[in-house]
Amino acid sequence: MVLKHIRIQGAREHNLKNVTLEIPRDQLIVFTGLSGSGKSSLAFDTIYAEGQRKYMESLSSYARQFLDLIQKPDCDEIEGLPPTIAIEQRQGSSNPRSTVATTTEIYDYLRVLFARAGTPHCWVCGQEIASQSATQIVEAVMKLAEGTKVMILSPLVRGQKGTHKEVLEAMTRQGFVRCRVDGVVCEIKDALLAIGKTGKTGIVGKINLDKNLKHTVEAVVDRLIIKEEIRTRLADSVELALKLADGLLVAMVEEPAGSGKWIDRAYSSKYACADHPEASLEELSPRLFSFNSPYGACPSCLGLGTIQEFDEELIVPDRSLPVSEAIEPFRRNGRRMNIWYNRMMRIFCSDFDVDEGTPFSELPEKTRKILMYGTTSKDEASYRAEFEGVLPVLQRRWENTDSEFVKARLHQYMSEQPCEKCQGKRLRTEALAVKIGGKNIQETTSLTIERALEFFSSLKLETEQAQIAAPVLKEVRSRLGFMSDVGLGYLSLDRQTGTLSGGEFQRIRLATQVGSGLVGVAYVLDEPTIGLHQRDNDRLIKTLRHLTDIGNTVIVVEHDEDTIRAADWVIDVGPGAGSHGGKIIAEGSVQKVLASTESITAKYLTGECQIVLPKYRRAMKADECVEVIGAKENNLKKINVKVPLGGFVCVTGVSGSGKSTLVNEIILKGLRRKLYGSKERPGEHTKLLGTQYVDKVIEIDQSPIGRTPRSNPATYTGVFDLIRTLYSKTREAKIRGYKSGRFSFNVKGGRCESCQGQGTKRIEMHFLPDVFVTCEACKGTRFNRETLEIKYRGKSIADVLSMRVEEALAFFDSFNNIKQILQAMNDVGLSYVELGQSSTTLSGGEAQRVKLASELGKPATGHTLYVLDEPTTGLHFADIHNLLNVLNRLVDQGNTVLVIEHNLDVIKCADWIIDLGPEGGEGGGTIVDQGTPEKIVENPQSFTGQYLKHKLTPLTIVAAG
Repeated sequence: MVLKHIRIQGAREHNLKNVTLEIPRDQLIVFTGLSGSGKSSLAFDTIYAEGQRKYMESLSSYARQFLDLIQKPDCDEIEGLPPTIAIEQRQGSSNPRSTVATTTEIYDYLRVLFARAGTPHCWVCGQEIASQSATQIVEAVMKLAEGTKVMILSPLVRGQKGTHKEVLEAMTRQGFVRCRVDGVVCEIKDALLAIGKTGKTGIVGKINLDKNLKHTVEAVVDRLIIKEEIRTRLADSVELALKLADGLLVAMVEEPAGSGKWIDRAYSSKYACADHPEASLEELSPRLFSFNSPYGACPSCLGLGTIQEFDEELIVPDRSLPVSEAIEPFRRNGRRMNIWYNRMMRIFCSDFDVDEGTPFSELPEKTRKILMYGTTSKDEASYRAEFEGVLPVLQRRWENTDSEFVKARLHQYMSEQPCEKCQGKRLRTEALAVKIGGKNIQETTSLTIERALEFFSSLKLETEQAQIAAPVLKEVRSRLGFMSDVGLGYLSLDRQTGTLSGGEFQRIRLATQVGSGLVGVAYVLDEPTIGLHQRDNDRLIKTLRHLTDIGNTVIVVEHDEDTIRAADWVIDVGPGAGSHGGKIIAEGSVQKVLASTESITAKYLTGECQIVLPKYRRAMKADECVEVIGAKENNLKKINVKVPLGGFVCVTGVSGSGKSTLVNEIILKGLRRKLYGSKERPGEHTKLLGTQYVDKVIEIDQSPIGRTPRSNPATYTGVFDLIRTLYSKTREAKIRGYKSGRFSFNVKGGRCESCQGQGTKRIEMHFLPDVFVTCEACKGTRFNRETLEIKYRGKSIADVLSMRVEEALAFFDSFNNIKQILQAMNDVGLSYVELGQSSTTLSGGEAQRVKLASELGKPATGHTLYVLDEPTTGLHFADIHNLLNVLNRLVDQGNTVLVIEHNLDVIKCADWIIDLGPEGGEGGGTIVDQGTPEKIVENPQSFTGQYLKHKLTPLTIVAAG
C-alpha cells in the first residue's frame, strides 16, 4: 500500500516537544511560526536529515566511508518519507571560477554546442574558416560553370622573407613546371632566373625575389577546364596539393568564364585561414571552451579573467598630500627602507623639477605618469634623467622578496584588474574565434538570462548544424526558462556565484532541480522568497506548484504572506520561540489555520494584529546627507543619489535593480575608505560627499557570529567578559586568587582539559556517523571542578551560560552594565536564546539580531550609519514588529538606518524611500523616485509603489514632521 502521508512521531530535535503530525504528500506544504519556534528543526533537522540518512544507509559500507554521514535525528519514527533534497539559503561558492552558467550546468551544454555546431573564424581578418575533406573540396570546385578554367595551387611559402631558391629547386625535382610567385604565374625556371634580378622586362621582370622582402610561393599542381570527365584527375590534384601544403589549397578560378579575370578560393582540410595560416585550430572539442582547462583557459590569467596588479588608487589614497608623502607604501616601513624611499623621491623631484610640497593632484599629467610608471626613452632624452617608477619598484620588490610580511604588506596595495591578454574574457583567442549566431561563447554568457533566452529561442542554424544542436539547445532553453520563471532573468550567466545573495543562489538551485524533472521527491526549501520583490512572487509560486504537479512534495519554511496563502497545507509552529516553542499550534488548509485563535500567524494574516504606520515621518534634512555622484558600477547608469541622514531610509526596487551595488559596493565601501582608510575598492563612482556628517558606519548582516561551537551570543556581545569579571570579584574567587581568565572555556586554567572546554567529545565510528558524547569529566559544563565551585547567588559560571536571556536579565538586575546588553538582546526578540548557545545553531535572522543587540548595548554616540541588507530574512510578522521598534530606537538616538528591503511592512514605516529600477539587470540602475512612502505610491512607474499602496490608508497618512 502506498502511503499518502509523511507520518512523524515523537520529534524532539532541538526545542521540539515530542511533536507528532501527518503531512500530506505531493502537495505544497508551508511551515511558519516565530523565528526560533522550531520550523527549521522540524523541516531540515528532522525530515530532511532522516531522508538523507535512510538513503545513505542503503549504500554499501565501502561507499559510506567516503560520505559525511548524518546522525539519526531525535525522533521515534518517520513513515512514508520519500528521498529528500534540501535547497537551503546559503551563500554561493566563493570560488572565482564558479559562475551562474557553471552552477546551473548551462555552460557545459554551451561548450558542447560550440564544439559541435560552432563556426570558427580567423582572429586576424575575421573571415570564416572551415575544415573540408578532399572530397568536399572536389565537389565545391566541380560546381563551377562548365568551361571555367581552374588552376590548383599548393601554397608552400606564405609571407616569408628570403629568395626561397631551395623551395623552387625542390619543386623542379618533384616534377612541377609552373609556380605562382607573389601573384604572378610563371615557369619555375623563370622564377629561379629572377632571383636577384630586378627592372627587366617580361615575366622575369615582374618577379622580384629579394631576400629582404616577404614572398608567397605556390606550386601550380594542375590546370583544368571544368567538365564532368575531369573529376578523377581533379581529385588526385586536390589530394596532392593538400599533402604538399599541410592541408591548404588555393583554387585560382577564371570568373566569369572567358573574362580573363582570376579570383582565388582558399580551402583547408584543417581549421585554418587561407590568408593567415597562423590562425589555425585543432579539431573543435568542448575542452577548448573551458576556462577551467589548460586547453581553453587564457595562458596569462589561467582562466580567471583577472590578475592581481598594483592599483594606483590604493597606492595614492589621498591625492591632496604633497608628492613627498602621497605614496603610501613608501611610508611607515623600516628605518632603512624609509631613508631609501625618501632619497628616491628627492631625486625624482630634483630631476623632474617638482616642488616636494606640491599636492599629488596638482602634478602635470606627464610628470604623474613618469612618477608612477617610470621614464621612456623619449622622456630620458627630454629630461636627461631616468626614473624607474613607483609601480615598477613595488613590482620588483614583490617578485624578489622572500619575506611573507613584506608580501602581505604589499598585497594591500594590489587589486584585481582585467587580464590584458584576454580583456577579462578568460578564454584563449582560438576559443573566442568560434561563433554561433554571430556571438562567441563569452558573448553569450555575458548576456542576462532573459536576453540569452531570447537569443537561443530565435537562433537559426543551417540544416546539419540544427540537427546536431537540437538536443543541446532544448536543454539550454529549458534551464534558462526555469531561471527566468523564478525571477532571476536579470542575472548575467557569467556572474560569479560568490556575489549572489542567499535567496538568489537558492533560486538558482531550485531552477536546476526543476530542470532535472525528478518525481517522487520531497524538496525542503528555506525561505525561497528572500531577495524577491512582491512583483515576482507569483512566478516563484508557479514554479513550486509545478514541482508538486509532476509528483513531488514541496516543504517550504516561509514567512511570506503570498506563499502562505498559496499553500495546500500550512503548519504553524509555536507558540513562542526557543523553549517557549516547539509545538504545533495549527495545521491544515489555509482557511483552517486562519480560523485558529492560538496562532500568532493567523492573527497577522487576518489583520487582528498588524504593524501600524508611524504617527509621523521624521523630517529629513536636505543639507545633511551622504551623496553619491556618478554611480555607474554594474548596471547603475551614472546616477546621483542623496541619502538623507537622521532617519529611517529604505532602498527598494525589483530584484537586480542595483540596490546592493549602490548601498554595499559604493556607499558602504566608500565610507569605510573615507573613515577608516579601508583598502576595499568601492564600486565605480565619481564622488562621495557628506562623509563629514557620519562618524561611524556599521554593517549588520546575517553572516554567522562565529564559525566554531565555542562562539556564542554571550561572547559575541561582550556580556560574558563582564560576567567573568563579576565572578572573579566574588569572595571565594579572591581567596583562591582566580582572575577573570579562570572563567573562560577557551584557555587553560578553568576549563575542563578532558574536552578542552567543548563540553562534548567526538568519537570516530569509521563507516558509521561520528558520535558526539557528553564529556564524562565535566558532564558537559565545559569547566573543571574547582571553577564550578565558585558561585554567585548559588549559580556557577556554567549555570549562567545555560540561562536564557530573559532569566539572566532578572538574575543580573543589579548590574547596569550587564543588564544593558541583556536588555538589548531581549528587545530584539532573543529572550529565548541561551547565553552559551553555540553560534552554529543560530539562524541567519538570529545572528543578525545578536549583532543588533551588540550595537544597542553600547553607549549611544549618534551620527552613526547602520547598514542592513534585508534584515527581515527569517523573521515572522511579530519578529518584524520587534525589529522595527529596535531600528527606530537607533534612529531616535540621532543615528541613520539604511536598509535594503522588499518587505512592505518595513517599507511603509520608512521616513524616506529610494526606489531603483524600473526593472532588473539592464532595465534597472536608475532612480524611479525618492521621497516618503506617500510620494512613492503616487508614481505609476514604481512597482514598489503599486504594491505599497494597499498598505497605506488615508486615515494614517500624516504629513512629514
